[in-house]
Amino acid sequence: MSECQHVGELPLPEPAPLSDTCRECLAIGSHPVQLRLCLECGHVGCCDSSPHQHATGHFKETGHAVMRSFEPGEDWRWCFVDSLIV
Repeated sequence: MSECQHVGELPLPEPAPLSDTCRECLAIGSHPVQLRLCLECGHVGCCDSSPHQHATGHFKETGHAVMRSFEPGEDWRWCFVDSLIV
């Protein structure tokens, strides 16, 4: 996997998830597909396969660059800025 400067800027330890699902999807009655955890603040959002793409929306609103899969058995991370699996 590639490295980017944003990984080195992440808080340690990893932030606790703020929820166990995408709250934005729940609020509008949508079903989230594949959850993502923001590694800067703990926001949980749905992925780009979901109709509303709340994880990407969170990045666009906050600039929080790195998220990881919040799915059981997955631990990969994605940097929105560098478009890299990190």
